[in-house]
Amino acid sequence: MVNMNVGVVGDKNIGESDIDKVRENVIILDDEILGENSAIVLKVGMKFKDDNEVFEFYKTYAYHLGFSFIKRNSRKGDDGILRYVTLTYSQEGRRSSSTSTSLKLQPTIQIGCKARLTAGSEISGIWRINTVHLEHNHETNPSKSRLFRCNRQVSAHVKWKLECNDVAGILLHKVLTQKLLKRVVMIRLHVSKRIV
Repeated sequence: MVNMNVGVVGDKNIGESDIDKVRENVIILDDEILGENSAIVLKVGMKFKDDNEVFEFYKTYAYHLGFSFIKRNSRKGDDGILRYVTLTYSQEGRRSSSTSTSLKLQPTIQIGCKARLTAGSEISGIWRINTVHLEHNHETNPSKSRLFRCNRQVSAHVKWKLECNDVAGILLHKVLTQKLLKRVVMIRLHVSKRIV
């Protein structure tokens, strides 16, 4: 990130101390983010330290509501630093069909949902939410949130175990078969204990 000593807003010069004051005032309190019933509230004007914080906040919001999202587009400034980003529902938009027949051979996943968030960087480097569209034209399901691509993550322990198995030459399907057999044996032992 570029450290700007002096910025200009309109006709007024802003010193580094003014920028630091703005950064100190941008502390977001938990009660502002959490609305009634501990639901996360998204609103225009919310401020964040950087684009990663915006992304993580929207990821948390989408997880609690039960939808997946993608980074639709972004723009960089002349200095090469990211200045603007749009996050949208992963199934937004509609595909235009080039065929004239009524038979659709391959269905598309786009459903035309307009849910999105746009955020931009201010002169001080603080990110601000510019627009928010919260309306979905479909049902959302929070119980399926963990299955979406944007929420799937492998823990460090599992990654390490997979790397160790790879170095040792143990194939993944053999590990899964071994775990399945172990589970079947444990279930049979549990059932036999209940019978005796």
